[in-house]
Amino acid sequence: MHRRAVSAGFALAALLMLAVLVWVVLLVPAENGVREWTGSLNPGGWMAWTFPTALFFWVIAALLLGFTWAAIRFPETPRRGALRIWTTRGDRLFISLLGSAFINLAWLGFGGAPAWGGLILSLIYAAAVFRWV
Repeated sequence: MHRRAVSAGFALAALLMLAVLVWVVLLVPAENGVREWTGSLNPGGWMAWTFPTALFFWVIAALLLGFTWAAIRFPETPRRGALRIWTTRGDRLFISLLGSAFINLAWLGFGGAPAWGGLILSLIYAAAVFRWV
């Protein structure tokens, strides 16, 4: 019965995450039927919330939810990789996110916009971390 309760809880959380994503998409301002994806979601607010910013935090929350579900459903033992430290999936996610932050900051500092190149490098880095670390 415990497994069903956990699965139902995560299914409910996934539906809530989907609802939040739909809500954020609906907040994107539109002029003449064209959505302004980088426009402010909160005009006049104290913080410049844009769709890409909200999507970034949504993805982080979805990753944490997904990794928590995977840890409960498919427990793992730590493994030792190329860095010679014992890591779990959560550790590798943290290392990936931290490294990706530095990659994107370096991309913006040295290359400037657009940031697609930094995103692609970050995805390659994350794949390498999950494979070899």
